[in-house]
Amino acid sequence: MKQMEVTILGQSYILACPDGGETSLLAAVAQVDSEMSAIRDAGKVKARERIAVLAALNLAYQLAERPGNNRSSAASTRGADAVHGGVQIDTLIARIDNALGHDGHLL
Repeated sequence: MKQMEVTILGQSYILACPDGGETSLLAAVAQVDSEMSAIRDAGKVKARERIAVLAALNLAYQLAERPGNNRSSAASTRGADAVHGGVQIDTLIARIDNALGHDGHLL
């Protein structure tokens, strides 16, 4: 596993990335940065943690509303503790916590 430096909302983060996952990670970073920037630019929310939570909720909602996304199948996938691409939820939460380590945990 390699580490990559990325920038989200003007702040650098070092993220672990599985070999061959660089393109997917960069696409995810771009989507998160875009969502967080839109929330910040709307001017109603200033705190980075609140922007991150709202962006996460917006992205999760968009994912849930994709055509062909069956909520019961998504729930069973979560029950199996896996998400798209085979990355486990616990691993994603740990990555987020590590990235936000200097700002504190979201929850």
